[in-house]
Amino acid sequence: MSIILVSDVFGKTPALINLAEELNANIILDPYDSINMNFKNEAEAYSYFVDNVGVDKYFFKLLKLTTSISSVTTLIGFSVGASVIWKLSKNSSVKNISCGVCYYGSQIRNFKEINPLFEVELIFPKMEIHYDVLKLQSDLSKKQKVKTTKVDYLHGFMNFHSTNYNKVAYLEQLNYLRMKFLG
Repeated sequence: MSIILVSDVFGKTPALINLAEELNANIILDPYDSINMNFKNEAEAYSYFVDNVGVDKYFFKLLKLTTSISSVTTLIGFSVGASVIWKLSKNSSVKNISCGVCYYGSQIRNFKEINPLFEVELIFPKMEIHYDVLKLQSDLSKKQKVKTTKVDYLHGFMNFHSTNYNKVAYLEQLNYLRMKFLG
């Protein structure tokens, strides 16, 4: 089984490369073709992503990648990466994805109608400014092939470059992912 990490708006950073090594991930997909953008902060990264890439273009990058793979694969995504995994989960042309783990994919709220074709675990932060996390979690947890969890951390807790990075939460989730996928 292989693992693909799907980055947030920061893209491929040294911290994400380190996470990939920790999980034996085979591929890191990011919006910027593996160029380290060295964003100063989340606002700059988000603005650049919205102006130059967008969710749809990023989704098509993931679709192209996943339709070309032949081994059984797990997708692990963060923020917008989680949202594009969620969008991909309804696509019947994707055959080799065993599951997706989606951390704080806030754009998922705009695609609630999706019924995943593969197992998806949605890990929500304790709160979001733009929507009610508990309501979205409740709505999506009723779907087949969906597991939801709400953690006591904020959006970005897994990203060293986020103001909401939380080392304890990162290590908890790293251990969880290791146990789940590496035995």
